[in-house]
Amino acid sequence: MLHFFRTLIKSKIGAIVAIVVLGVIALSFVAGDIGGNRSLGGAGSGVIAEVGGEDITSADLNREANDALQRVRQQDANLSMAGLVARGGLQILLNDLVDLNALYAFGKDHGVIAGDRLIDSELQRAGALQPNAIPRQSVATRLVARQLLSPAEYGAVMPRELAWRYGQLLGERRIGSVAVLPALSFAPEKAPSTAQLSNYYKAHTSTFIRPERRVIRFTTFGPDVVKNVPAPTDAEIAKRYEANKALYAALERRAVTQLVVPTEAAAKAIVAEVTGGKTLEASAAQKGLAAAKVGPLSKQDFTAQSSAAVADAVFAAPKGQLVTARSPLGWYVVRVEAIDQRAGRSLEEVKGEIATALAADKRRSVISDFVAKVEEQFEGGANLPEVAKNLGLQVQTTPPLTADGAVYNQPGAAISPALKPVLKTAFTMAENEPQVAEAEPGKTFVLYDVTAVAPSAPAPFNEIVQDVKVAYALDIGAATAKAQALAIQAAVRKGEKLDAAIAKIGKKLPPIERVGMTRPELAQIQRSGRQVPPPVRLLFAMARGTVKVQEAPQKRGWFVVVLDSIEPGKIDRNDPSIANAQRELGKVAGGEYAETLRKAITKSVGVKRNEAALAALRDELSGKSAE
Repeated sequence: MLHFFRTLIKSKIGAIVAIVVLGVIALSFVAGDIGGNRSLGGAGSGVIAEVGGEDITSADLNREANDALQRVRQQDANLSMAGLVARGGLQILLNDLVDLNALYAFGKDHGVIAGDRLIDSELQRAGALQPNAIPRQSVATRLVARQLLSPAEYGAVMPRELAWRYGQLLGERRIGSVAVLPALSFAPEKAPSTAQLSNYYKAHTSTFIRPERRVIRFTTFGPDVVKNVPAPTDAEIAKRYEANKALYAALERRAVTQLVVPTEAAAKAIVAEVTGGKTLEASAAQKGLAAAKVGPLSKQDFTAQSSAAVADAVFAAPKGQLVTARSPLGWYVVRVEAIDQRAGRSLEEVKGEIATALAADKRRSVISDFVAKVEEQFEGGANLPEVAKNLGLQVQTTPPLTADGAVYNQPGAAISPALKPVLKTAFTMAENEPQVAEAEPGKTFVLYDVTAVAPSAPAPFNEIVQDVKVAYALDIGAATAKAQALAIQAAVRKGEKLDAAIAKIGKKLPPIERVGMTRPELAQIQRSGRQVPPPVRLLFAMARGTVKVQEAPQKRGWFVVVLDSIEPGKIDRNDPSIANAQRELGKVAGGEYAETLRKAITKSVGVKRNEAALAALRDELSGKSAE
C-alpha cells in the first residue's frame, strides 16, 4: 500500500517532497475558474474545497485522478479508477491540491511570486516543447511552494552528540517476543446467513473489485509465409557493389601514441630523449604533458583530426618509429603503435556476401508488402478469421486475460509469447478491430483482435459467495483477534508475562516467537529486496520494555510485540561516520521544519471542504452513482 501511495504522489503524503517536487501532479494541475460561484453548499456546486478564496473544483480533482491513475498503472497495470479511490487515492490528491493552493495564496499575499523567466526556464527543463503543453499557472504554483519551503528545509544542523547517539542506534541489537493471533482462529463457529453475507458484501464492495479482463483472438506467422521471393540478379549485385565500393576498397588504418608541443625545438628535444632511452610517456610526464592513445584511424581521419602533414608522416613511418610533423595546433610527436591493412575485394570475391544481404532485403520488403496488404484487408472491413483463413492460418482464442498478462482465475497459466509485445495495445483497443504487429523483429508477426471486454467492477455477489464467506470470517475474526490483542497488551503492561496472558484466551495459537536482530542485519535484508516481517519492523520502532499490537497484512490477524532489550552499537566518538550522520539528520530535521511550516501556512490561509461534493465525485469515479 505504501508503494502505491509513493507511486501515486512521488513521495509520502504530507512529506515535504510532496510539496516541493510534486513534478507531474503540480504540472498537470489546472487552476479552477476563480471567477465562478464559490458556494460550498452541496455536491452539485462542483466546488470541492475553497483555499484562501480560490476554488478546487470537481473537474480539477477528476483530472488529477485520471492523470494519477495513468501513472500508477505503469507499476500496477490492473488498477482501476475504483481501486484507486478505494485505496484512498482521491483524498491524497485533494490534500496535495489544497496544500499547493494554500502555499500559492500565502506567497501571493506576502510578495512571493514566480517570474515569467523562471516559469519559462522550468517549462523548458520539464520538456514542454509546445507552448500550451503544461499550464503556466501550475508551474507558478509549484515554484512558489518551493520558494516558501526551501529556506525551512535546507541548512538545518544536528548537534554532534546527537549524531553520535544516532550512530550507536544504527548498530544496535534488539531482542523481543512476537505472539500471533490469526483471524481465522477467532472466526465465528456458526456459519453466517445469506442475509449477513449480502449485507457484508454491500458494505465492502470495493474489496471484491475484479480487474479488467479481455479475451484476445490471434494467429501468428513468420517470414516463410511469403513464397517465391526472387533471387538477386547479377545486375543487382553489381549495382550494390558499386554503391558501396568504399566498403570493399583497400584500407589501411593506424593506431598511434601522440603528443602535441608548441615548438619544433620542443618536439626534437622529446625525440632526442626517447632515442636516448626514455619512453615517450615518461618524457611527456616530466614536462607536465600526457601522451594520448589514438586510433586505429584511416589517413583521411588523421588528416581531419590534425593536418595533412601529420597524416603523411604517420602513414609513411613503419611500426614503432617516432615521427614529428607540424599542424595548426603545434608540433606532433607521434609513435606508430599498430598498422591494420585490409586488401581490397573484387566483385567476384564479395558476390556471395552481397547476394545474401540482397536476398534478406528482398524478403523483408516482400514481408512488408504482405503485412501492408493484410492491414488493407482489415481497413476494408475483413475480420480476423476471414484473413487468417485466406492465409491458411489457425486462429486461437485466449481465456480472459488481465492487463499484466495473467490468465484470470488460473494461477500459473501462461499466454503465448507472441501476445506479450501487443498486450498493452490490446488493452486499449476497441473490440473486433483487428491489427497486425511484429512480435519478434523479423521472425514472428501476430494478427490479433479483442473479442470481449469485461470492465473492472465489483464481482456479482452470487458468483463469489465463497469469497465473501472467507472475507466475512476474516473480518469478524480479525475484530475479535484485535480485542484479544489489546487485552493481552493491557495485561503485559500491568506486569503479566506474555505467555500467561495468551494462555488465558483458551485457544490453540501459534507458539510465541523470540526475535533478535541488529539494525545492520535489518538493512541488509531490505537492500536485498526481501520482505521484512511487519513485527520485526515494529520491533525497531519501539521503546525498551514496551508492548504494542499490530494488524497483520490483509487483515489476517494481529501481532502482539514485546521489546525485551536493546543492546547499543559500539562507535567511537571520533568515527568519521558521525559527520555523515550529522548531515543526514540535518536533512531529516529540515524536512520536519518544512512540513511544520506547510501545515502552519495551510492553517493560516484557511480551507473549507465540501464533503458532499467530494463524496459525490468519489461515488462517480467508483461507479456507485450509476447504480
